Amino acid sequence: MKRSKAFISTFLLALFVYLFMTLAAGRSMVEGSILWSVEELVLGISIALIVGAVASNILCRSDNYRMLNPARWIIMLVYSVPLFIEMVKANFDVAYRVITGKIEPGIVKITPDLKTDLGVTFLANSITLTPGTLTVDVDDEKSELYIHWIKVGENPTETISGRFVPWIRRFAE
Repeated sequence: MKRSKAFISTFLLALFVYLFMTLAAGRSMVEGSILWSVEELVLGISIALIVGAVASNILCRSDNYRMLNPARWIIMLVYSVPLFIEMVKANFDVAYRVITGKIEPGIVKITPDLKTDLGVTFLANSITLTPGTLTVDVDDEKSELYIHWIKVGENPTETISGRFVPWIRRFAE
């Protein structure tokens, strides 16, 4: 039963990603036009079956299927708004620091206290997407991240990850 849930979850995720990526590809949005041709649907299902068979053991290593909850996906989409805002603010901060020369780079260790691999991965990617910071390494056992920071300051955990962690906890834990 566990393997069938893992296969079905991976299959549906792969099919959704394929259909989203090919949505109206190369077609004009004329009223009454169909979104996908039969060939595209057959190809998408075929690719999703292969991905499901190959990657289900990788994507679903535990019995926890909490990410199948649609509410978590909605929260994840809403999370993109504060992430974008922080990216814009960081762009202006990096531009200011480059122009004024107020750069004191260094590597800091942060401990965000996230319990899942998905949460730590999302945080590491969010930090890397934000200009002025780069995730260099992750300690899997302690869930600690090592971050290269353009302006090392006080309380790096709160300054770097404090704005992301509450959002990530809502959908990843």
